[in-house]
Amino acid sequence: MISEKQFKKEIDLIITNAIREDVGDGDHSSLACIPEDATGKAKLLVKDDGIIAGVDFARQVFEFVDAGLKVEVKIKDGRPVKKGDICFYVTGLSQSILKSERLVLNAMQRMSAIATKTHAYVKLLEGTKTQILDTRKTTPGIRALEKWAVKIGGGENHRFALYDMIMLKDNHIDFCGGITKAIEKTQAYLNQHNLHLKIIVEARNLKEIEEILQNKGVYRILIDNFNYSDTKKAVQMIGDTCLTESSGGITLETARKYAECGVDYISSGALTHSVHNMDLSLKAV
Repeated sequence: MISEKQFKKEIDLIITNAIREDVGDGDHSSLACIPEDATGKAKLLVKDDGIIAGVDFARQVFEFVDAGLKVEVKIKDGRPVKKGDICFYVTGLSQSILKSERLVLNAMQRMSAIATKTHAYVKLLEGTKTQILDTRKTTPGIRALEKWAVKIGGGENHRFALYDMIMLKDNHIDFCGGITKAIEKTQAYLNQHNLHLKIIVEARNLKEIEEILQNKGVYRILIDNFNYSDTKKAVQMIGDTCLTESSGGITLETARKYAECGVDYISSGALTHSVHNMDLSLKAV
């Protein structure tokens, strides 16, 4: 996983680029009709039920746009909300509030949707040892926000990107010429470059599970697109040799059954790529 410092840098980049994209050479709508020194107050109004996420991000946006803006938080990240709730008030220069509005809403609507969906998986898996993971199936440019939302919803983050973990999937294995060859070449590469990265290897069937287990140094086996019966067999074969992860089209309807097979993790791209934004509004008070 990336460090806290790296994560903060990603968030700073998202804010900087989003404001550049949205404001350009000026918010001319506000500049045209609102005095430069006019002040105001706005509230973040919830119009859906779910788990709120992005409150801390909103504070960072307001700080970036205008350090003079004051935020009074009423409901923190990760808390359940219902229609009609007010998450926070923001007070200060009206132009600054309006300049921040769209980025705050776009981010919080999506983050809250992801946190809400993640929370549903977490509740579903209660009583098992299985944890829910996100994937790299994220929106380009805002991955840090989406993975942050998964954590707020109670899930865990998979690797952040291609550089913080080794993941040998079917294409790597096929292009390389086989599982054992891919693992051996990967370990040699890590040693050569003095890299300390965990290795995950994908298996497409039980025979591939057997071959992976003949190699040392594998951190986790990705049990991909297995049915329930073969997943149970795979977990039994792997035992305590390494961690296990089920993936491949797993939904809220099937996740519990995969968890009951005994896997350590379930990864789901749907946490981030198939959500319906929570309805939120920033309204003048």
